[in-house]
Amino acid sequence: MKNLKVLFLSLVAVFATYSGVAQTEVLAVNTLQLVEASTVGSPEEVATTYEATKHPNYPTLHKTVEVNGVNVFYREAGPKDAPTLLLLHGYPTSSHMFRNLIEDLSDKYHLIAPDYPGYGRSEQPAMEDFAYTFDNMALIVEGFLEKLEIKKYSIYLMDYGAPVGYRIAAKYPDRVQGLIIQNGNAYEEGLRDFWIPIKKYWNDYTIENGKALEGFHAPEGLKWQYTHGVKNIETISPDNWEVDLRHLQRPGNNTIQLAMFYDYRTNVPLYPSWQKYFRTYQPPVLIVWGKNDYIFPAEGAFPYKKDLKDVTFHLLDTGHFALEEEGEEIAGYIRKFLEGKVSKTIR
Repeated sequence: MKNLKVLFLSLVAVFATYSGVAQTEVLAVNTLQLVEASTVGSPEEVATTYEATKHPNYPTLHKTVEVNGVNVFYREAGPKDAPTLLLLHGYPTSSHMFRNLIEDLSDKYHLIAPDYPGYGRSEQPAMEDFAYTFDNMALIVEGFLEKLEIKKYSIYLMDYGAPVGYRIAAKYPDRVQGLIIQNGNAYEEGLRDFWIPIKKYWNDYTIENGKALEGFHAPEGLKWQYTHGVKNIETISPDNWEVDLRHLQRPGNNTIQLAMFYDYRTNVPLYPSWQKYFRTYQPPVLIVWGKNDYIFPAEGAFPYKKDLKDVTFHLLDTGHFALEEEGEEIAGYIRKFLEGKVSKTIR
């Protein structure tokens, strides 16, 4: 048995080199208990037992695909024959916000998370060459799905991801297997105090009114979006706003952000059509909403219950970027939702 332990710990040391200490410690405890309880005697049999205890490994891949003439960066993980979850990020971030969720779910689901043009690592076309509107962002995501030949999918909608995703869902209702809504709005009840200066910009499109909005994607404004409403600010990595800031500081990106602020006004008249989509097609919905969010407060979460019959509803004690503080809890809710509402429907 002593030799078995030596062999096992050597295997763990190799595994640790590639997989990280914390994960390996858990594996070591579980597998060592298995070895100690076993009557297997040969090193070959021990190695076989060790291999059988490992979970499937689906690393996150970082790719680029050309869509409508624009290079779109995306993250992808999981088995491609599994149910697909399309992850649509919000302002002013990118697919980076889903990095942990992808790892949490990729053992069983196929996850894809694109960066919109002008965000994250996707190409940033000049304003004169590309329409920075929600209509066009939805066309980019639609083309992205076509390039990847994805016919059926669930959608995770957060912040800007909601108006992008709802355009696609309402256009192709038969392709959407479920919706996961995290601080993404489809009702006017959700447009409260935060939106007052933005509505002023909609109604009076001036340089001065646009200037007043630039603070939202300045360093302190970014930090505030990640930390406001959280339970413990020390759990929120500063890497989040530093990564965002790197992309937002590209020449011309400030103008792009103001263009998207202004175009958000086009989403509000579409709310009734999205609500009609909910009532007509009744997609299964999981709501995981940071209830302390000042941007999209909890008042925007409750109206979904009026139009949808199959809603699993969770308000979480955190802020706007709920995945940063409650990522494991959200991953658990998603896993249960997809298994119960989505996976069984395609088997």
